[in-house]
Amino acid sequence: MTATIERKATNIHWHEGDVTREDRASMLGHKGATLWFTGLSGSGKSTVAVALEKALAARGVLSYRLDGDNIRHGINANLGFSAEDRQENIRRVGEISRLFADSCVIVLSSFISPYREDRELVRRMHAESDLDYLEVFVDCSLEEAESRDPKGLYKKARAGEIRGFTGIDDPYEEPASPELHLRTDSMSLEEEVEIMISSLQTRGIIA
Repeated sequence: MTATIERKATNIHWHEGDVTREDRASMLGHKGATLWFTGLSGSGKSTVAVALEKALAARGVLSYRLDGDNIRHGINANLGFSAEDRQENIRRVGEISRLFADSCVIVLSSFISPYREDRELVRRMHAESDLDYLEVFVDCSLEEAESRDPKGLYKKARAGEIRGFTGIDDPYEEPASPELHLRTDSMSLEEEVEIMISSLQTRGIIA
């Protein structure tokens, strides 16, 4: 499966303004970046992102969460869960994340995003715009994620009520070399937040 973009609009141009990314970073006191949380359903992606958002807010750092379910209520409401729709879902979120990061917001994008190729597309988007991108592998065994099953989705998938469910009858391709590897079945939430804050500081994204 190759990620391709069919551009239908013609005679379009990118308009630059007088306020630069550096100006925005100076106003906010930090750079923008995207932290892309990927992992199985129930692995703890949203929980970790919520905790990090709270920790950043306490430091006066502006961040914004893009959550899989929330996005499908609006901009991606017309997409299902086929491989093609999942690919387009991630592409759109990648573009949104890039815009937020360019505005010097720290974006916390929480999506199963099971296919490596789709995640690499988002990485390239950020690299082409010279923006920091951190892939965060929220690692949890299938057994542990299934035992949590906060939405009852694994139960439905096992019963055949949901088809193409990641980890059951559709694959999850683990990140080969994520910037951050969180093991939510063996690490505390506090430890995970500390690791992420430290990484943002080391990279010069926040003070």
